[in-house]
Amino acid sequence: QVQLVESGGGSVQAGGSLRLSCTASGVRFSTYCTGWFRQAPGKEREGVATLDQYGTTTYADSVKGRFTISQDNAKNTLYLQMNSLKPEDTAMYYCASAAWYTRSRCGDNYWGQGTQVTVSS
Repeated sequence: QVQLVESGGGSVQAGGSLRLSCTASGVRFSTYCTGWFRQAPGKEREGVATLDQYGTTTYADSVKGRFTISQDNAKNTLYLQMNSLKPEDTAMYYCASAAWYTRSRCGDNYWGQGTQVTVSS
């Protein structure tokens, strides 16, 4: 069975840093169709740092220059380094990996349970 488990969330002061981790079992992370999303209460889920079917990385405008996505293939783990955190970054953060992908699109995602990030001013 596919399972994604996030960790590393917590409460920090504005300007602080956190490193989120997502370890997968039953699926291997690749440079295609994977990444991090977040959802704040009352808002839609948005992509934070994602890789599409071509391996192109896209960062949300609000996090450019502050967040960095990376992975450790040996550990089958995806990371999100978050620096210079702002209160507006407060949200539940989820990692995801597509069940499949083609030249046209990423398929349905497997999702982790999420890890809460709270940034106070």
